[in-house]
Amino acid sequence: MIRLPFLTLLGLAVVACRTADTSRAAPSISPSSTGSVQISEQTQTNAAQAPAAKLMPTAVLSPQPIAITPASLPKPYASSSASKSPNVIPIPPTPTLKVPTGFVVTIFAEGLDRPRWLALTPTGDVLVTETRQNRIQLLRDANKDGVAEVKKTFASSQNSLNIPFGMSFSNDAFFLGNTAAVLRFPYTKGQEQLQGTGTKITDLPGGGYNQHWTRNVVVSPDRTKLYVSIGSQSNADEEPLPRASVQVMNLDGSDRQTFASGLRNPVGLAFHPTTRDLYATVNERDGLGDDLVPDYFTRLQTGQFYGWPYAYMTPDRLDPNHVQNGRSSRPDLAAQTRTPDVLFQAHSAALGLQFYNGQTFPAKYRNGAFVAFRGSWNRDRGTGYKIVFVPFSAEGRPQGYYEDFLTGFLVNPSGPDTWGRPVGLLALPDGSLLLTEEANGRIYRIQYKG
Repeated sequence: MIRLPFLTLLGLAVVACRTADTSRAAPSISPSSTGSVQISEQTQTNAAQAPAAKLMPTAVLSPQPIAITPASLPKPYASSSASKSPNVIPIPPTPTLKVPTGFVVTIFAEGLDRPRWLALTPTGDVLVTETRQNRIQLLRDANKDGVAEVKKTFASSQNSLNIPFGMSFSNDAFFLGNTAAVLRFPYTKGQEQLQGTGTKITDLPGGGYNQHWTRNVVVSPDRTKLYVSIGSQSNADEEPLPRASVQVMNLDGSDRQTFASGLRNPVGLAFHPTTRDLYATVNERDGLGDDLVPDYFTRLQTGQFYGWPYAYMTPDRLDPNHVQNGRSSRPDLAAQTRTPDVLFQAHSAALGLQFYNGQTFPAKYRNGAFVAFRGSWNRDRGTGYKIVFVPFSAEGRPQGYYEDFLTGFLVNPSGPDTWGRPVGLLALPDGSLLLTEEANGRIYRIQYKG
């Protein structure tokens, strides 16, 4: 890895103080469980009774560019393959998050059951999937104080939710990525609860290794196509499509095609705000050592192949599980392997992806990408458990490196011990950024105060 030289619950807030911290501790990612179905009563708190956000000082994060190149990668098995699932600890009495100078973090919502993905309704409400409960909650900050005082059940198992994840809107429709299907529901602007069980517009393969159950769905900017991410069933076995791919289809599910493949576990999907290119975060394979194989962030284009399971990063970096007599078992596919735009520390578990096109963050962040790292389990020293930022050029292309944006959840990389597992990201109309933290059931709100 090359480092370039330049560069508590409701109402709890975090503000950066002036004690510099440039450490880059590594985190860890463990398998998640689907859990059982439970439906709780919708709740609502009177806005007049909701507490205002409170501030607490934290250390200032001084981000430094992190560039990982294919040439810097070790050979397979240069280190042993660790199995160290994180020890999730309760939120400390004085939790400390680290953010760049001028940023403030508050608790937008708490008491959620392993919150995962986020979506914004056409009226500005926030939707969050509680996958273990087969439920989607609707959250509303009615008095605009940065705290969601309204919480209602938007959808549940009664609406055919089955391990729900990705959500997207298009005009009069709401799309949901269940683990084994994409559902389309009729939607009217301002609607606070789904009606009925929706229409299944396409079947998907469900389940998989380490619960590669996430099915993200995004509608194209011109509102004519739906893109769906599907992870592999295994770590590094040969599998038929549509596994390890992004599929594209019409909004009624017709004319489904493979858009990009060789993507072991694509999770985050988002269109760049100016170029309209589709980008993805991808979780790569385990078992080859601490620093293999890097997760990544990259632009996807029609027909591209990213190597899994035969190669990684470049055509000549062959997966040893698919080599016979020094040759790839599928040299035709290995030769098509694309190099991703930005490589992340191996095993970081890059999930949430949000382009920032707001006006309140400093100019360097505009049209760049934020990515949430859930953390490692297949690394001796934990890595991840943070948000990173991927800068873009004025021409709308990644600059080839990333930098830390929010850290502090990981308190002991050797454990690893952590009080947070970041998953989903969402930019709000007011320019702030939301983060779901799965382990302790919170949603954080990040804003810039200067």
